Amino acid sequence: MNILVTDQGFQPDTQPPQYEPYQTGKHYTAHTALALPNTIEPHALQGQLDTIKHIRIPFPKFTDGRGFTLARQLRLLGYRGKLRAAGALLADQYANARQVGFDEIEISAELAARQPEHQWRAKADW
Repeated sequence: MNILVTDQGFQPDTQPPQYEPYQTGKHYTAHTALALPNTIEPHALQGQLDTIKHIRIPFPKFTDGRGFTLARQLRLLGYRGKLRAAGALLADQYANARQVGFDEIEISAELAARQPEHQWRAKADW
């Protein structure tokens, strides 16, 4: 089971949204939870950002920071829903993730064991 990291600490991700994979040109309806690739041009969603309730952006490697840029651009375009970073992130990146607009981070139980909650909480005072 994956772990969600928020400013309050760890919690199990017991009821994750049913994420719909992004499809070019598709119009998303209200209450959509969308899995975006970290390579998308955020303007492709302009005009639909108010209908998408939850966006998940992957971080496939610890060294791939494209998700930070994408999150910031989505917020600047007016996205107000929940933004989730998912994958290979480090506790040291938590404050940066929050500053660009992520609400939560989804990590594996294995990563949570290597970087326990107190390390993430130490970065929560962003």
